Amino acid sequence: MMARMVLSPVWRMTDETPMALVNQLAEESFSFDATSRDPERNCWLVVHRHAHGVLPSEYDIREIDEALLEAVLACRKAITARSASDLG
Repeated sequence: MMARMVLSPVWRMTDETPMALVNQLAEESFSFDATSRDPERNCWLVVHRHAHGVLPSEYDIREIDEALLEAVLACRKAITARSASDLG
């Protein structure tokens, strides 16, 4: 008898989503700056990895939570702005 494969649902951001998670993912997005300094791409990579457990393949069409992506991107921009003001 074949085992059934159960796909887990895509993780969804809610009002109860801890800001600690958003901050962690935003910080992790900076680790991809060595390959590309595109904040949107790098935030998408970490949100995809968080949702699916792996980085996306070249033509990955799996869903991610757009609200989480937007929150991570906004957080990353805030971190970047804070860093720039601390330097200047």
